[in-house]
Amino acid sequence: MVNPDFDVAVVGGGFGGTLLARTLASRGWSVVLVEQGHHPRFRIGESSTPLGNLAMERLSRRYGLTDLKELSSHGRWVRSHPELGRGLKRGFTFYRHRAGEPYANGASNDARLLVAASPSDAVADTHWLRADVDRFWWQRAEAEGVDCRDETTLLDAEERADGVRLKLSNPDGPAQLTAAFAVDATGPAGALAEALGVAPDPRGFGTVSAFVGTHFTGVPPFREIASEAGACLGPGPYPDDWAAAHHLLDEGWLYMLRFDDGRVSAGVLLEGQHEVAADPSSVFETVVGRYPSLRACFTDARHVERWLHASRLQHRRQRASGERWALLPHTYAFVDPLFSTGIAWTLLGVERLAEVIEAVLRETTEGGPSPLLARYAAVLSAEADQIDRLVRGAYEARHDFRLTSAHAQLYFAAVSWAESVQRLRPSEDDHWQGFLGVGDPALAHLPAEALARLQADTSADVFERWVADAIARRNVAGLADSTKANLYPADPEDLVRGAARLGLSPEAVRERLPALLRI
Repeated sequence: MVNPDFDVAVVGGGFGGTLLARTLASRGWSVVLVEQGHHPRFRIGESSTPLGNLAMERLSRRYGLTDLKELSSHGRWVRSHPELGRGLKRGFTFYRHRAGEPYANGASNDARLLVAASPSDAVADTHWLRADVDRFWWQRAEAEGVDCRDETTLLDAEERADGVRLKLSNPDGPAQLTAAFAVDATGPAGALAEALGVAPDPRGFGTVSAFVGTHFTGVPPFREIASEAGACLGPGPYPDDWAAAHHLLDEGWLYMLRFDDGRVSAGVLLEGQHEVAADPSSVFETVVGRYPSLRACFTDARHVERWLHASRLQHRRQRASGERWALLPHTYAFVDPLFSTGIAWTLLGVERLAEVIEAVLRETTEGGPSPLLARYAAVLSAEADQIDRLVRGAYEARHDFRLTSAHAQLYFAAVSWAESVQRLRPSEDDHWQGFLGVGDPALAHLPAEALARLQADTSADVFERWVADAIARRNVAGLADSTKANLYPADPEDLVRGAARLGLSPEAVRERLPALLRI
């Protein structure tokens, strides 16, 4: 392998693998992108967040990929690429349901929480119709010089000191290629990881949940159904359904993501491990049928894609990198779709790994793995643990909505702090800042401590006070405020009031608000 066929081989043609291939090709590296299937293809994992949008903006600037900025907010998306399916996402909506009872909520929002992620539709996040988005970026990769090979299966791989040899199969027969560096972007399949003998991590995660879900048409907005049944749903900071909607259930939770064309992505997460493969549609219908308001939402619904399912959704590999290979985050580990961490974490992985691979390819000295590769693996491991602790806490809290509302503030404090700092005080190292507070002395320990408190059966009064005090140093979004009755707008004035926490004056924050608001 003195002269490998390619500098980089990326296995997996979803958005993460394709964007990584494009970033490297933009710098002149030769890249091959291998995909077992064929675009367009049905995928879930559709909900973006402000930190994901920030990563897209940085990738756009750094590598000249203008379409990433164009797709980094709902308003830009509609103006630039109206042909690509997407949904308006204004924030995070939570409801608590009781089995056998219509959804009920009072004026104080005792079973409803809305947290805005943006102040307007124009700069809002989006739900990605992955079939459209993944195909669009695949086509861009082809146009930009990436050697894109679909309908190609990885059969085996061999790691060597100077690269990786891949054995492949495609409609024309067997093939092989060599690359100085290889990346696994195949998600839970872990095709390259399996071929290289990277086993599942026996530690796994404390979170255990099963999943069934698909796309539907004919699902009316939940707000309409609940209001007709008598629930009190006063005006909020955004329309309830134009969000990542979390319906908390006895069994676990159900998400609903609404697209602009009327279709809805919906899935049920069941706490614990369950055999769901035999008839996933019946599992979904049985769970939804126990909750009258949800049942009414899906009475006339029709699924328009195949059912996806997993008896246990969580997965984790023992390692995230070797000397000449690495895994993108979703291949290394996945916990649960709660809090929409997937897209943002993958995009951070693309940013980091592009930098790491360039450094590895430029290295001329020998002596073991690159320090940057070790850094990449270490931060992914810490972030996977952090996501697990946060999600486990949410599962523990879901039976008491006051606990749910308070616990969720930990997530919103961490991400609003990170977004504010990175927009108002940007640095070249922002993509290496730990996800969900990892590495932050004020935030890093909070999910673990919250989980311990919830498992110790803390009272709602005590837990609410603890959360408010715990996030105070990083609370720049007006969170944990009982006067807001579980309705949290994206209010720039909260940032102004929190200027000192950001190390800025109120005047400086006002001057920089256009950057935060993505104007």
